[in-house]
Amino acid sequence: MPDFLDREDALLLVVDVQERLVPAIHKELYPVALKNMKIMIEAAATLGLPMLLTEQYPKGLGPTVPEILGALEGKEYRRIEKMTFSCARDEGFLSAISAANRKQVAVIGMETHVCVYQTSVDLIRAGFSVFVLDDAVSSRFLHNYRSGLEALRDAGATVFSTETAIFQLLKVAATPEFKKVSALIR
Repeated sequence: MPDFLDREDALLLVVDVQERLVPAIHKELYPVALKNMKIMIEAAATLGLPMLLTEQYPKGLGPTVPEILGALEGKEYRRIEKMTFSCARDEGFLSAISAANRKQVAVIGMETHVCVYQTSVDLIRAGFSVFVLDDAVSSRFLHNYRSGLEALRDAGATVFSTETAIFQLLKVAATPEFKKVSALIR
């Protein structure tokens, strides 16, 4: 039976949204994904979710894009540089996720069929519940994006939209958090 995201047990993982990778990303997928990544970062911060940000070989792929760093500005998060495609095969990441003491991971970033997929599979194997936000991930080619999402579902990840994630985390209306977060998606 699928889990629901629970703000007391979830964290947000932002995977490899880097300057030199973005120009290669599918031109229709990326603007939508970027918009939803920024919304999810704001929602996660409002709801008190720990946030982890990874960068794949930043010397070669550059730093995280300014739009994501801007969304994270003033918020608490941990940045992890890695060489492995799967975040969960990096010692720094494993240390950070262990310190967060959460068993649910909401995943956004890129690329869907490479780092997002490999990370999600490794986390599922390690006993985490993984939620991939399909409108906040992207790939260079539409086929890879679609096949990545299908493979993620087959591997046991829950795949749904940013809005679905936000409302699962909120659980109820008429709270200060609901007002702030619901304004993000209007």
